[in-house]
Amino acid sequence: MKHAVSPARRDPPWLVAILIGISVAYLALVLLLPLFTVFAEALRRGLAPLLQSFADRDAIAAIQLTLLIAAIAVPLNAIFGLAAAWAVTKFEFWGKSALITLIDLPFSISPVISGLVYVLLYGAHGWFGPALDTLGIKVIFTVTGIVLATTLVTLPFVARELIPLMQAQGNDEEAAAATLGANGWRTFFQITLPNIKWALMYGVLLCTARAMGEFGAVAVVSGHIRGKTATMPLHVEILYNEYNFVAAFAVASLLALFALVTLAVKTFLEAQFADELAAQRWR
Repeated sequence: MKHAVSPARRDPPWLVAILIGISVAYLALVLLLPLFTVFAEALRRGLAPLLQSFADRDAIAAIQLTLLIAAIAVPLNAIFGLAAAWAVTKFEFWGKSALITLIDLPFSISPVISGLVYVLLYGAHGWFGPALDTLGIKVIFTVTGIVLATTLVTLPFVARELIPLMQAQGNDEEAAAATLGANGWRTFFQITLPNIKWALMYGVLLCTARAMGEFGAVAVVSGHIRGKTATMPLHVEILYNEYNFVAAFAVASLLALFALVTLAVKTFLEAQFADELAAQRWR
């Protein structure tokens, strides 16, 4: 005797409406309202004071420093992410699990602790600080320290986007290229890199966004030296503590604007990444 197959169950419309309403209300309260407040406060006295805030010498220095830090830290982590993903997905070696764990470690460590580690290592009373000082090398309260702290905090983003994709792709195409006589570099640039380009761009985008918005680790190693080691997030804090709210929210609005642009590009890359991965799975 065959049992009747029940039709697919559907949630009642009232439940769907409640769940959507809760999600929208939560996002509006936690995300949209603060974002709107940033722009509203920045424009509270009009457009002219906002633009004047960006003409301030310290604000320009903060913007330039933030871009410089991102320009150094992101390529370093992109190269590391490519190398780590290649090693993890293409080879079997002792310590592979430990390497994956270490890649994920910055996700579980507070950024403040990450910055404090560098102070303990390279500070005036740290492990290597006195030796470096005799050589005339200073790390803490310099751009070098900010780069190191930012690089540590943003280290996992590129690798963590590439590893799952490269694992899903397997080694068949690289093996076929090797049998046809292609060397390692040619295989990488003509086979591997085109297959991971969207994931790589996505990881670089996330890494850039985090590098530009990092506060905790940078605050520990920078010293908050205005016009020298104050990045955009630190400059916002300095202005806010001085009750210069318009200028503070003006710089914050620039960071928020970058976040919105990042979101738009992220949505585009996610679509491309999903389409490419789906096509590769059907090969």
